[in-house]
Amino acid sequence: MTTVTFDDILHARDRLDDDNVVRETPLENSRSLSAMAEATVVMKMEHLQRTGSFKTRGAYNKLVQLAEAGDVSRVVAASAGNHAQGVALAATETGLESTIVMPRHAPQAKINATRGYGGDVVLEGQDFQAAMAHAKTLAEDDDVAFVHAYDDPDIVAGQGTLALEMYEALPDVDTVIVPIGGGGLISGIATAFAELDPGVRIVGVQAESAATVPESLDKGTPQEIDDPNTIADGIATGGIAPLTFEIIDTHVDEIVTVTDDQIAQATLILLERAKQLVEGAGATSVAGLLDDDLDVRGETVMPLLCGGNIDISMLQTVLEHALTDREQLLRLRVRIEDQPGKMADLSGTISDLGANIRTVRHDRAVEGLQVGEAYLVFQVVTSGHGHAREVIDTIESGGYDVTRVA
Repeated sequence: MTTVTFDDILHARDRLDDDNVVRETPLENSRSLSAMAEATVVMKMEHLQRTGSFKTRGAYNKLVQLAEAGDVSRVVAASAGNHAQGVALAATETGLESTIVMPRHAPQAKINATRGYGGDVVLEGQDFQAAMAHAKTLAEDDDVAFVHAYDDPDIVAGQGTLALEMYEALPDVDTVIVPIGGGGLISGIATAFAELDPGVRIVGVQAESAATVPESLDKGTPQEIDDPNTIADGIATGGIAPLTFEIIDTHVDEIVTVTDDQIAQATLILLERAKQLVEGAGATSVAGLLDDDLDVRGETVMPLLCGGNIDISMLQTVLEHALTDREQLLRLRVRIEDQPGKMADLSGTISDLGANIRTVRHDRAVEGLQVGEAYLVFQVVTSGHGHAREVIDTIESGGYDVTRVA
């Protein structure tokens, strides 16, 4: 079976010699994450790559070789967004044309960026697998090459160049944490560390609703999910490839799955504590770092922030979800007698406690209400759990029935 060697990764680094395409991204120590994990946490800031993700590494390694061979004039790829940008930029830089098929619901920011790097974007299908099926039909001509997002040794070798930077910058690292979608990134990194230092623990993290690796390892063959629905859209591939499965099985030490709630919290933590804006896929490694199933106490740990291309509407959704979980965004339903002054009375109580009312509405036609009763539904901004409890307790002490609603 075709695989990837350490020499392949070294050759890939030789090809990535243009800082305008792929640059070496920095490491940054996080005191906050270190305290939370009881470890020394040093983040690899690959979200600061020119295209906002690691994908340019593999794409450029692949397309440089295609351009030098001279057999193709156009490349076709399928992507939820980051591979799209990497292929578009690499194609433009190597003198090739590119057509990128993206799911219809792909974030607009990623669509716009892909076009900005020179790619012709086609929107097709509801998910990555449907987009990939259509892309393959566009790559049937002799002078057109299909560039897979992860099932390609050249792509995997390009992603593996990240490990060379990580090891050279921090050779005493104990554990490296890597998000997994199709497995190309962790396959390249794990292959490199197997040669550089086999003692380094390689941990892969998947979003729970898109987690194909645990079942694949359990059954001994790649498994697929029809609807990998997660806020970490960059790793919602729905499956891994035989190539990446074999490498993960051989070289990856541990797999952790995390929920969308954990990913949202990690995104918010990175914003608040590390001052870094990352997408769901990029925050997944930090969600894994903070998961109870992973013990890194006393270690030097490097979570990989692999992508920063978050759509603004998705950022709003993630932040509202995380703030709701923290009770900094609180939705309360208060049963009242439907009389003048009740809204003013409750609004004053909430205001006096220093909480801010974002919205309020009356609900009257609701089953269970008596004639002359209504619900007031408040969306309130608080400072956190304690403040939220104070608001609820104070309203209840005024004789009102209060329910927290989703």
